[in-house]
Amino acid sequence: MSQLPEPDRIIEIDLPKVAKSGMVWTIISFILLLAILVVLKGEFEFTFSFRDLLLFVGGYTALIILHEAFHLLGFRLFGGVPWKRMVVGMNLKLGIAYATTDKPMTNSAIRKALLLPFWTTGIIPGLLGLYMESGILVGLAAFLIGGAAGDFTMYKELRKFPDDWLVKDDPERPKLYLFQPGRIGDTIVNFTESNET
Repeated sequence: MSQLPEPDRIIEIDLPKVAKSGMVWTIISFILLLAILVVLKGEFEFTFSFRDLLLFVGGYTALIILHEAFHLLGFRLFGGVPWKRMVVGMNLKLGIAYATTDKPMTNSAIRKALLLPFWTTGIIPGLLGLYMESGILVGLAAFLIGGAAGDFTMYKELRKFPDDWLVKDDPERPKLYLFQPGRIGDTIVNFTESNET
């Protein structure tokens, strides 16, 4: 933020509140997906093995990595951010994985990038789990749907502002800096907007 002027608005996420919300959505998603799975299978069967535990842990780790990768893909697809301007990592102190960029994006672009992982690592695995009648995939989907609580919280707050406002992600904390159009020069516009001109 050193080169940028004072933001017009700041959105800061309350991590403990988001964690509680995520847990609630994980439980609701799991119950709903499990109920649908029982209806599809016509029976309830629960088995648990060490292999299942390893599959779940491995799948969860892979989907968290994919969740962050899909944020980066969203930055690229919807915001036109160059790959070299993106960073992905883990904040061990806060206990969160993150994907970020030092490049401001339009509010419209960042909102799309925020929700892309929800669809690709939550909803799609859930649908695959139902189709394949896989309790492990259903469980993973529920955890990743709940894991998108922070993304939905940011999305909800960003909806209060116009699409053309510019948003700068904080590289270390769950915080967004918002600027009215024209206040900062290092901007990225949506691909569709830049291709039309």
